[in-house]
Amino acid sequence: MENENALLWEVTFWEFFFVTVLLAGGAAYLTGRAIARAWQPNLQLFVYIVLLAAAARFIHFALFGGTLLTLHYYVVDLIVLSAIAFLGKRVTRARQMTTQYRFQYAGTGLLSWKARG
Repeated sequence: MENENALLWEVTFWEFFFVTVLLAGGAAYLTGRAIARAWQPNLQLFVYIVLLAAAARFIHFALFGGTLLTLHYYVVDLIVLSAIAFLGKRVTRARQMTTQYRFQYAGTGLLSWKARG
């Protein structure tokens, strides 16, 4: 499974999963949570994820022999980490709206809320 799906990862799947999804993805989720708790805009979250994706590329380079300066795999890491970060922000925001503003909003799921009638 070394380069089976070279379009998505240049190292093995397990190295991509460990570094990008577990390590950097966990950091991205927590970053999204922190941005939601501070009521900061999405642009600020995206700037942090751009930096986090660069750090993930460095870990791929330093530990697993991946290339450091490749736009394609950087964009793949950026897309994966952005999705995880915005998911973390949305989950936290939904929880905020249904707990802090309980009188005005009711939860409709993990990611959404609605105004009370």
